[in-house]
Amino acid sequence: MPTHARPASLLSALRPQNQDRLYDFYRDLRSTDDLFWDRHLNAWIATGHAVVTSTAGDPRFSSVRYPDIEAVSEELRPLARVLSRQMLYSDAPDHARLRALLSRAFTPRAVATLRDRIRDAVDRILTRAAPAGRLDIVADLARPLPLAVICDLLGVPEEDRSVLSSWSDPIAAAIGSSRLDPDDSRAASQSMEHMLAYLRELLTRRDGPPAPHTLRALLATGTENPDQDFDELLANCALLLIAGHETTTHFIGNAALALLSHPQAADQLRDRADLIPAAVEELLRYDSPVQLMLRRARHDLDLAGRSIAAGQAVLLVCGAANRDPAAFPDPDVLDFQRPGGRHVAFGYGPHFCLGAALARLEGAVVLEALLTRLPDWRLEGAAPRRQRSLNFRGLDSLEVAFTRFPADVERSGVDARPAECPAQRTR
Repeated sequence: MPTHARPASLLSALRPQNQDRLYDFYRDLRSTDDLFWDRHLNAWIATGHAVVTSTAGDPRFSSVRYPDIEAVSEELRPLARVLSRQMLYSDAPDHARLRALLSRAFTPRAVATLRDRIRDAVDRILTRAAPAGRLDIVADLARPLPLAVICDLLGVPEEDRSVLSSWSDPIAAAIGSSRLDPDDSRAASQSMEHMLAYLRELLTRRDGPPAPHTLRALLATGTENPDQDFDELLANCALLLIAGHETTTHFIGNAALALLSHPQAADQLRDRADLIPAAVEELLRYDSPVQLMLRRARHDLDLAGRSIAAGQAVLLVCGAANRDPAAFPDPDVLDFQRPGGRHVAFGYGPHFCLGAALARLEGAVVLEALLTRLPDWRLEGAAPRRQRSLNFRGLDSLEVAFTRFPADVERSGVDARPAECPAQRTR
């Protein structure tokens, strides 16, 4: 049994009062101990930046989420089998093999081809909102935009995208929950089955040449990895679809709320468009869309002075690590000129997010558009609502109003191309 225990539990983060003050809650956890045993979650909780980054890249730990699929509930088992085939929950050498083909869709050159399409999509959304002078940034912008982008990459026709989103929601809820009831587990498993059946039909259809720059086009080149099992490919396409829009949706919503809550920071970006790439990184650090990573000890080992038993889980709290003052001085300050530092909003080590460059690009384009086209935006209507999840941090809605809408805003000239950050070199 672990010898370092404490009464506090990460589960308390789900309480409404702690959701509203999440980073204060993390600070309280971290100030006493940056690695502790949580008896309610039956896992070690890592909140310090140093222990989170060292564990994320440590080969002594496994990324496998379900080491014993038969041990999970019968309702959740179908979903667990699919997740076990995804790169996010695999270890070397399988991880590199699973990542190899899909990574070609996310090279800097491939991502750069999407810039104009993303800008046009954002412009269309904001233009539609202009007559009403109101916009729900989550429902009208942050949710449809990343979904459209990732569906473009997969070659999903526009008419099919809403149903794919409806399947994605219960799966993301299951991934982000520590405790699921049978109905939620069954809904998530059934949604994954529907999604895989759809993707199988999509990627194998022969009704015409695939559009360029899509996964179907990559498969059609005939250069796919011969070791790539098709069921594994489908599982990882499902991962791209879910992670590729759910997390970016949360990022855009969180970033917009941070700017609305810090009008001086928003004004600074309007005056200094060259700071937008740095602002993207700082906003990711400040309120991370993904809060947790999971690792499991492969064998008995020592970590930060603790004895970790084989098979024990370590939950790496990215959101807490990104507010660690040992890594980021004055971590609760939103500072777009913050000196270097590696946030872990995209993970760390071999599992660094495959779609990080795309998420950065989408974030940069959206920030530029909101700040230039909605110069007097303000919170309106109901208070922003947070989703209830340990793993993901995002908003259900973020309503804003605006009265001035420049009819023809000259492009600010910002280079939205994602600049390489130190974390990218860990891949």
